[in-house]
Amino acid sequence: MDGNGRWAQGRGLPRTAGHRAGADAVRRVVEAAGEQGIDVLTLYAFSSDNWRRPAAEVEALMRLLRGYLRNEVDKLRGNGVRLSFIGRRDRLSPVLVRMIESAEETTRAGRKLHLRIALDYSSRDAIVAAARAMAEAQVFSRQELSRLLDSPDVDLLIRTSGEQRVSDYLLWEIAYAEFHFAACHWPDFDGAELAAALASYRSRERRFGGIPAAV
Repeated sequence: MDGNGRWAQGRGLPRTAGHRAGADAVRRVVEAAGEQGIDVLTLYAFSSDNWRRPAAEVEALMRLLRGYLRNEVDKLRGNGVRLSFIGRRDRLSPVLVRMIESAEETTRAGRKLHLRIALDYSSRDAIVAAARAMAEAQVFSRQELSRLLDSPDVDLLIRTSGEQRVSDYLLWEIAYAEFHFAACHWPDFDGAELAAALASYRSRERRFGGIPAAV
């Protein structure tokens, strides 16, 4: 979800206004994802490196997340959306951790869409933790690493704001992902942009290292 700050600065607004607009985009995209038959949607809300940002901006982001949880969880449950979070929780406030746990429990039965929020997330850290667990158990395999990461393979990775890098995001899971780069900033991303990304994805031939099957 790139470009909130640049979206705001381009309009002469504070960066926090861009983050608020980005939260509105989350609502639109989650609704569109459910309508377009997506099973799992993972949004990169806050990376472990984002703690380097100014404290006021970090607090604004966390405040927006608390507001999202207060206002959207019942709606998510009503729409059959399961909400879960990946990433560290030990650096989050106790209040936010309790809200996250409550939201996950409240929406656990959702089957229409699994919405995952990556918060204080680093794929490198997740892989290191999984590798450490494998070393302790003396079990080494791709399957075991995938099990420990508890994260499905990615079919389509969408990057907004013209950015064309991975940024420590789901590094194991995107091994065979298709990439789509949207020029618009995240606050302008909507159902039409999502549909365009899905149309591009569906037009591609995915071989997973093999060759196309004979017709």
